[in-house]
Amino acid sequence: MSSSQRSSERPADDGQGAPSEAALHFAQLLGFLELDPENIPLLKDAIAAALSVSDFDNFDLLLSRHNKLAEPTNPIRNLEGIAALRRQRFDEAISIFERLRSDGEDVPAVRFNLAWIAALQMRHEDVLSLTDEAVIAGIPRAAALRVQALHHLGQFDEALAAGQKMAEIHPHDNYLLGAMSVAAMDVDDYELAKYYASKATGGSDALTTQGLVSLYENGALEANGLFDRALAEHPDAPRAWLGKGLCFLAEGDVDAAIPCLQKGAEIFEDHLGSWIALGWTHFIRKDLAEARKSFDIALSHDDNFAETHGGLAVLDVAEGHLDSAKRRAEIAIRLDRQCFGGMLANVMLAEARGNPELAKKIADRAMNTSMGVDGKTLAEAMIGLGVKGDARH
Repeated sequence: MSSSQRSSERPADDGQGAPSEAALHFAQLLGFLELDPENIPLLKDAIAAALSVSDFDNFDLLLSRHNKLAEPTNPIRNLEGIAALRRQRFDEAISIFERLRSDGEDVPAVRFNLAWIAALQMRHEDVLSLTDEAVIAGIPRAAALRVQALHHLGQFDEALAAGQKMAEIHPHDNYLLGAMSVAAMDVDDYELAKYYASKATGGSDALTTQGLVSLYENGALEANGLFDRALAEHPDAPRAWLGKGLCFLAEGDVDAAIPCLQKGAEIFEDHLGSWIALGWTHFIRKDLAEARKSFDIALSHDDNFAETHGGLAVLDVAEGHLDSAKRRAEIAIRLDRQCFGGMLANVMLAEARGNPELAKKIADRAMNTSMGVDGKTLAEAMIGLGVKGDARH
């Protein structure tokens, strides 16, 4: 073995300076290879161990050594495919897994890996074709993938029905319970979302739904901890960022709420509720220009959502554009008779009509006090909107 190989072949640690058990096992295998560098079974074990600690430099070195000594077997190719997947070399991983399938290894684990890549690439139809009964029975994580794919395709009833059946097979899988809670939230079935989330003991989606339920029912203190747990598991979970922003909003810390809501909205991209919550938060902060930007982004994604038009109507009143505000409020109420923004705009219009200068004073009052719209303050309405998930549905 060359000196360069020796310098690279060191075990990873657990992030706190101490080698993990897996890393210690890998180090032991490397020590054995020092004594017997051409031992094929030992090389295979070391390749798998390198993958287990995500030591891809050593994985590549060991794989190269193995393949110079022996023809790679299907298990070795599978490890190579998993390594490519973890390194986000998706085309390479797909090629390896598809070759395995054509070589007679069309097994649930291989199909699941292909389904996982398809989900990451937003190829939801492919996820459905790959997560068949055998895959779901053998790999619990596949059940959540299938529910999420149906959800993304807008097949909400099918997602919930399929999830209920798969929950009989995997009743304690946190990922499935989380996926079901999100799907239920996005069809405004609050009680069903609460039920599935309450059965989970972890998982970012379930923790986020638990947080939204807690925020809606009990306030921000307990909910904030749940969102923190969700983000610890999945730092880019957009619903958790949305929920954390709503917690700050509920506590009156508008400045802290904005970056959380902004991050959630940007990760979601087309989640209307996130952009609208961000818009209202800018409004509460009296930054009407930024509020309009957020509502305009929501409008660009879907011009048939009532709360977008309602929010813009309120902004128009606040800026004294009463004729435009009236038109937007009419559109909002026509789309949804219970539209919060539309009703708020109409209340503001009734007070401001004929006196545009009064509109700004009314807008200031609307930010933190009830305007007679279901007795809600603006912050309370935003919490309700956040709980409802993707506000389009």
